[in-house]
Amino acid sequence: MVIAEITIVPIGTGSPSISRYVAECVRALEDAGIKYTLTPMGTILEGSLEEILEAVRMLHRIPLNKGVERVSTRVVLDERRDKNATAEDKVKSVEKRLKGKE
Repeated sequence: MVIAEITIVPIGTGSPSISRYVAECVRALEDAGIKYTLTPMGTILEGSLEEILEAVRMLHRIPLNKGVERVSTRVVLDERRDKNATAEDKVKSVEKRLKGKE
């Protein structure tokens, strides 16, 4: 299982707002059936390495296909092989420690 964080920044759109591009990316994730969590600063993806890398390729191209001349994409991958843990599991693990239960 891979958990990835992706941030896509269209450059030179003529506006400081990029929410329309983010919305297009989220629609594409939904259409592709990729598990995701939208955050204020990026999006968390979950799946196999192959699914994640294909999603990154697809998402990076969305602003380009909408006429943007430059796109900066940042990706962080976390692949854990000793156990199958979701993004939610990672958050719960920290919350347990904060409550002194672990």
